[in-house]
Amino acid sequence: MDEKKAGLVSIVVPVYNAAQFIAETIGYVQSQTYGNWELLLVDDCSTDAGREQIAMKSREDGRIRLIVQDQNGGAARARNRGISEARGQYLCFLDADDIWLPDKLERELAFIRSVQRGRDPDAGFVFMGYEFADESGTGLGRVVHVPARITYRQALKNTTIFTSTVMIDRNKIPDEDICMPCIASEDTATWWRLLKKYGAAYGADENLVRYRRSADTLSSNKLTAVRRIWNLYRRQECLSVIKSMYCMCFWACRAVLRRI
Repeated sequence: MDEKKAGLVSIVVPVYNAAQFIAETIGYVQSQTYGNWELLLVDDCSTDAGREQIAMKSREDGRIRLIVQDQNGGAARARNRGISEARGQYLCFLDADDIWLPDKLERELAFIRSVQRGRDPDAGFVFMGYEFADESGTGLGRVVHVPARITYRQALKNTTIFTSTVMIDRNKIPDEDICMPCIASEDTATWWRLLKKYGAAYGADENLVRYRRSADTLSSNKLTAVRRIWNLYRRQECLSVIKSMYCMCFWACRAVLRRI
């Protein structure tokens, strides 16, 4: 890619049949108090009117870019396409139905810079707390608090890193390490890989993101979630059955606590 533009935040959004939310999601980015961003919306062969909405918004705001996939490949491939075309020093992910409060980028950028100035000059991976929301986007008061620092071993037992809260400094972490594998729970697998290689990520315990949950989302299916995390332990991380069961006990307890 071209030289990264200092201070520019590249925001990658995989889009598939998200017409119901996409104009609103774009609005959340346009309302950010930090304005030096580019928004890369990667359409994964949607069959609804979302692409037309994005195209219209991109004509109105030059910071918005529509990228169209040739064939449907899933969220990981869509995010990886966005990463490959991103021009900014900083990289964020936003799911098409999630919500950012107006000062999310400004405060997270200040946070990663403060960590680099103080605790860890090589820090390239930060994340934030978030709140569960209903289908309308209204916060439910269930806020997920995050640790100030998390390592690979800790993250195996606590999948608290939520994709729409992540910010990565691409001057510290190269794109080949950020690109996601094409598997279920590709984002969690990516965070584990980064933690294993770079040591730790840093958490800002601020509630500036809302995770919109609907009845038909994949993550709302608890059995599916259990199978995904088990497969990550056994196939992706190659943990033993005993180690996998040990980690899953902690994961399950924390997953329940996040939702009550």
